[in-house]
Amino acid sequence: MLATAAVDTPCFIAALRRVLPAEAVIAEVEALRVYECDALSAYRELPMAVVVPGRVEEVQAVLRLCRAHGVPVVARGAGTGLSGGALPHCRGIVLGLARFNRILSIDADNRTATVEPGVRNLAVSEAAARYGLYYAPDPSSQIACTVGGNVAENAGGVHCLKYGLTVHNVLSVTFLTLDGELCETGGPTLDAPGYDLLALLTGSEGLLGIITSITVKLLPRPAGTQVLLAAFERVEDAGRGVAAVIAAGIIPAGLEMMDALAIRAAEDYAHAGYPLDAAAILLCELDGYPEEIAEQLDRVQGILRAQGAVAVRVAKDEAERRLFWAGRKAAFPAVGRIAPDYYCMDGTIPRRELARVLAEIAALSKKHGLRVANVFHAGDGNLHPLILYDANRPDELQRAEALGSEILELCVAVGGTITGEHGVGVEKLKEMCVQFSAAELSLFHAVKRAFDPEGLLNPGKAIPTPRRCAEFGRMHVHRGALPFPELERF
Repeated sequence: MLATAAVDTPCFIAALRRVLPAEAVIAEVEALRVYECDALSAYRELPMAVVVPGRVEEVQAVLRLCRAHGVPVVARGAGTGLSGGALPHCRGIVLGLARFNRILSIDADNRTATVEPGVRNLAVSEAAARYGLYYAPDPSSQIACTVGGNVAENAGGVHCLKYGLTVHNVLSVTFLTLDGELCETGGPTLDAPGYDLLALLTGSEGLLGIITSITVKLLPRPAGTQVLLAAFERVEDAGRGVAAVIAAGIIPAGLEMMDALAIRAAEDYAHAGYPLDAAAILLCELDGYPEEIAEQLDRVQGILRAQGAVAVRVAKDEAERRLFWAGRKAAFPAVGRIAPDYYCMDGTIPRRELARVLAEIAALSKKHGLRVANVFHAGDGNLHPLILYDANRPDELQRAEALGSEILELCVAVGGTITGEHGVGVEKLKEMCVQFSAAELSLFHAVKRAFDPEGLLNPGKAIPTPRRCAEFGRMHVHRGALPFPELERF
């Protein structure tokens, strides 16, 4: 259970400054505001202090100090998370890992890279390019997001359909316990005795340890790549098209979908050549040897036309292929231009349910009186409905949260899950109570206690208590927090 004793803030900050360089401790209110939220900016909290160490020994000293004083620790990468996972604790510190930004090694023969957690996702592929290699997981925020944050959230991306999520591309991590003990899990072999702690840490949202280095798999650049764009007059037809492609035994490198609202926003922003009269488009990327790509292109075009595609275009060259993807990658900022605010959801459903779920999201949109732009990794059923609202109108954020909650509950009802890559954070605590039973949540808490007995690592995130689930059943959860401060956060 999280320690609740009050800490003498000035004395604790002075203690931090004794174990860290002066510039590595941030305590001024205005400077702290930079860290008050992640990309889910609807939820905000000021921490007691922020520390930005640059060496493992400094992180160890901070963790030991925090444990001794019962101070919560929230690890933070680039702050690009979308579930409030890096939301500060008002009585705790934010442990920024931005200075851990070195690529430690690239082993081209074994196709691996070892990096510190603050290395940007895209920087790994840039460094490996000279060897004809790249790192496959590619979140839309890859130009800014960090590998450590990707591990914490088990991030995906456009190419996760064929090449897997972060968990499928990480070979080992080193991490620090709350005691400051340095541990390593995983390795170069396919299996090892004992529990699979590597998979457990991936997606653990900073609740179990502080990652200090990661070894990832690198892949050879494919011999060829081609993208086609298919336009549909009905969203449901596009959904059925996705399922039909996978059912035919074809696994594209990427299979993405956008609806009419997202298409118009992305086209206005990126000028990607998208058809503005389409109700939905699919972007399907195929890679491999040229003969293989040509054969699959013919098959995919036939399948999509049979499912109602009214137009299918194949990128005429590399420049157009990049342009097609530029529109998809820019969809989130593009939607930000057509509404004062938007609330990005993240749920995953079986592909066979795409058509049904998209129709029900449209109905929920009308029910709550808020527009929804759908942009998502269609191939693996990972939805990203963007709920448009105006935070300056008193009830719109609450309506957006309620709509998002109903979408996630719908995902669970059709056999899916409440997250695919964004994590739970504070945003989806209520829906965790829908996804899991009290017994299952208790098991999660037992694992948490094994790593962090005092509950000081990122408290109040990812796993609600059974008591909190009971409270969720009787109230609306607003801004990711309960209205009663006396209720426990962990």
